[in-house]
Amino acid sequence: MKTAFLIAACLLLFPCPASGSGPGEPAAGQGAIQEAPPPAQAPPAAPVVRRKVRYPEPQAPAAAIVRAAAPKAAPGPGQLRKKQIVAAYRDRAPKDWGERVAGVRTRLDTAEPVIALTFDACGGPRGSRVDNALIEYLRKEQIPATLFLSGSWIEANPAVFKALAADPLFEIANHGLAHRPASVNGRSAYGIRGTGSVGELVDEIEKNGRRIEAATGRKPKFYRPGTAFCDEVAVQVAGELGCEVVNYTVLGDAGATWPQEKVRQALLRAEPGAIVILHMNQPRSGTAAGVMEAVPRLREKGLRFVKLSEFPLR
Repeated sequence: MKTAFLIAACLLLFPCPASGSGPGEPAAGQGAIQEAPPPAQAPPAAPVVRRKVRYPEPQAPAAAIVRAAAPKAAPGPGQLRKKQIVAAYRDRAPKDWGERVAGVRTRLDTAEPVIALTFDACGGPRGSRVDNALIEYLRKEQIPATLFLSGSWIEANPAVFKALAADPLFEIANHGLAHRPASVNGRSAYGIRGTGSVGELVDEIEKNGRRIEAATGRKPKFYRPGTAFCDEVAVQVAGELGCEVVNYTVLGDAGATWPQEKVRQALLRAEPGAIVILHMNQPRSGTAAGVMEAVPRLREKGLRFVKLSEFPLR
């Protein structure tokens, strides 16, 4: 009995290993403490790529994208006047062409013993010089004269122009901006093409007139076309601009081509009321010498010299 009890106690105190277990290892499921398997490692994370996020700019409404056009400046009085003249004359076809068409002034309207010496300064590559000997003679002898100056000549001789404009012995008249014949349809004279339209003619007269007015304080009243050629519609347009078209009674030097003796003879044929056309832009011509010879003879005949503005014209 005691023996059986001891055996049972030993079995309780020293259990036998389970079948299938290795030596010294507890049998599975027999109360042995089992360690948890290590956690599975996650694969390495992909590198973070930082991208710059571009947010679209807010779009303005379509109506706001189109900017309102800036208001046009109101046309000035000169532009309005030009439009009016163009509208009134653009459909008029001229019939005459020359130096003495209807409306051109060629004489002083007086019976007094006076003559007017007028001198052209044409400008351009061959016409922008100054006959200083002639100008100094007129000053020395106190001979008043009307000087028809072109815009191109004024540009080439600004200092001389200012001095002439400031001299009360002379009056400055308009010889056109570019010394072009006065045409409304582009006719030519001496190989120089005239203004091609009413609008071009207005610019030829007005732009040079404003330049002269800026220097003298007075808008020139007298206009002589380049080459002295014009049509009768152009004369009417000039009248709309407040200008009288003035040519001549006596051809004094034929465009500064005549020699001294021929200039002298031409001047001595001048009668009371005559307007003489000469040139002050060709110092190598015979004009100055011819004038110097003729002036004393003309004075001996009782003639005196005047500016165009001193008498009405016809």
